[in-house]
Amino acid sequence: MICFTTNHQKHQHGFTLIEVMVAVAIFAIAGAAILKATTEHIRSLSTLEQITMATWVANNRMTMTLIEARLSAPKKESKGEMEMAGRTWYWKQELTDTQDPSLNQVTIVIALDQDMNNEVAAVTSFLAKTSK
Repeated sequence: MICFTTNHQKHQHGFTLIEVMVAVAIFAIAGAAILKATTEHIRSLSTLEQITMATWVANNRMTMTLIEARLSAPKKESKGEMEMAGRTWYWKQELTDTQDPSLNQVTIVIALDQDMNNEVAAVTSFLAKTSK
């Protein structure tokens, strides 16, 4: 007995090359999107940490200014640096008059460089003028 097989009777198993290439492309696009989202998340966390630390430095400096104002008249402008979290933060303080003659406005700006080009945070408060 002679048995003949035709190509019509063979069943294909597995994926074609085009199907595999489409699947790889989909995974590559998904991987790139996940990588980009992770990078942006890490960058935003770093920025958030920087802003938080700068705000703490500004609040600490503001507290020191309010304490110093009880001892002597505050200066119109002053600059300095403060160490926090293993980094040097540069601050600039300005004292300005307000419409209320009994109040001064105190603004403290925090920057990453001594020239105050990379400002990170600023805090403003009001200080009662003392009659000495």
